[in-house]
Amino acid sequence: MLSTNEYLDVRRLHGQGWSISAIARHLGRDRKTVRRYLSGNRKPGVRTPAEDVFLSFLPYCRLRLADDPHLPATALFDEITDLGYRGGYSTFTRALRRHRLRPPCRHCHPGAPGGGAGGGHADQEEIRFGWTDLADPQPGWDGGAKAHLLTGSLRHGRRWRGVLLDSDDFPQVLEAVDHLLRRLGGTAPRWRFDRDAPVRCPATGRLAKEFTPVGRYYGVEIELETTGPTAEEQRRAAAAGQHWRGVVDDLGPRAAQQILDRLAAWSDDRIPAGDGTPTAAPALEALPPAPFPACVRTLRTVDQHGLVHFRGNRYAVPPDLAGALVEVRHRLDESDLSITASSGAVIARHSLAPRGAGRTVTDGDTTFVLERPPRLVLSGSVGCPETAVRRPPSAEASAEAEALRRQYLRPAPAVPVPRPAGPRHG
Repeated sequence: MLSTNEYLDVRRLHGQGWSISAIARHLGRDRKTVRRYLSGNRKPGVRTPAEDVFLSFLPYCRLRLADDPHLPATALFDEITDLGYRGGYSTFTRALRRHRLRPPCRHCHPGAPGGGAGGGHADQEEIRFGWTDLADPQPGWDGGAKAHLLTGSLRHGRRWRGVLLDSDDFPQVLEAVDHLLRRLGGTAPRWRFDRDAPVRCPATGRLAKEFTPVGRYYGVEIELETTGPTAEEQRRAAAAGQHWRGVVDDLGPRAAQQILDRLAAWSDDRIPAGDGTPTAAPALEALPPAPFPACVRTLRTVDQHGLVHFRGNRYAVPPDLAGALVEVRHRLDESDLSITASSGAVIARHSLAPRGAGRTVTDGDTTFVLERPPRLVLSGSVGCPETAVRRPPSAEASAEAEALRRQYLRPAPAVPVPRPAGPRHG
């Protein structure tokens, strides 16, 4: 690219009778570049956009991933490289994500919508998640310094549910999302979070990368709301705030959640549709059998009775640990929790009691066991029968591959071999 000053020098020297080769040598530029600027094919200061070489291979990749959703990216990259693709692997994987070519597998995610992730229709059902910061909770809630309310409403069904939570950490927000979906009875193909929800990366303003596997797990497309809350969402947040102020001083978290559930269920029959008739319940996709396997980790101090307080219940540990700082770990897809020391050793395991039940759980295993932290594995994807078999290209993919092969792998023209000169006859 020539700058404006270089372009003016080119025009001046050319007007003085300099040849293109002389101008190119004088400026240290290529002759073809100088010729393009003189002919008007290029403008000074404007960079020519780079050609996206992946676009020619996009139809083949879409066909191959439709045939085999579990085809590894490395295998697909080797295939298109053999067909003439000359881009790098990182450029290739970015293109796969940008064009959303890999469709969800129905064996892994029973609730996944058909087709690719980006094929949603404008009238497709979606769940709009709202986030509200509430007043400070009572100390008996055993949470953080703030309390929050997560609401989810159906775009067309006009039903909503809410979940109270005491932290905006990723695992607990995800746990609240799963509880809310099960209260709604399923999931919609698209989730949309408002601007206040803690799902946005502060540095980029985009969806946090932790939610990428969450969308694949539930088979949904996750988006961020670019506008403010609607009038209906503002009225719902105001009603939830009034509910909170009425119960926070008298009830615990379990009772407050039950009242919130009854309030949401009561409003199902009270919110009319546009024509004044009650809104019919929309058909939602099925949920995975267990929540996404994120791990909730919370630091607690053992009290003088050898008990650890966690979410309105008390869990026993060896009595000689009174005053020690421990960590409570709970994976969302498991029915028990672990209490570990700072070294990572498991002190006790207990069955998880209902939140806010006020129970004292003492029938767990309280022996020290060294344990490696569990590896995060998406349940359902490990045992998928589709991962064990690699499917060959279909007829459509084979035809597309042949077209690419003819376009990018043309045989080089034969170079004539000179014959040795024979004896000269004079």
